[in-house]
Amino acid sequence: MTKEQKIQHNIYASRKKLGRVASDIAIKLMGKDSPDYAPNKVANVSVVVEGVDDIDFGDKKLNEKEYQRYSGYPGGRKVFKMKDVVKSKGAKEVLKMAVYGMLPANKLRKLRMKNLIIK
Repeated sequence: MTKEQKIQHNIYASRKKLGRVASDIAIKLMGKDSPDYAPNKVANVSVVVEGVDDIDFGDKKLNEKEYQRYSGYPGGRKVFKMKDVVKSKGAKEVLKMAVYGMLPANKLRKLRMKNLIIK
């Protein structure tokens, strides 16, 4: 195998908890499960996630978890419940936000997120 070939991981998320799936995806995107792990490099992997529509959010989390945005203006804070996000944007967006939050907050985060494919 040459260095230019990407290693592809397939994850089936149906009937699994959101946090368990998201942490598994984050570990694979960072490359921590490979022997040539380097924290300052983007791993040469791609993660394909299937069955996101059947993921288990949990009833309590679905009703109580809140996401927020802030525009920078006074009174510009907007709060969204998880059930509203799932209804408007779908379960894919919730999984994407969960993985994004589990990756280290540095310049490589956006580059690592490009290797995530949600079907």
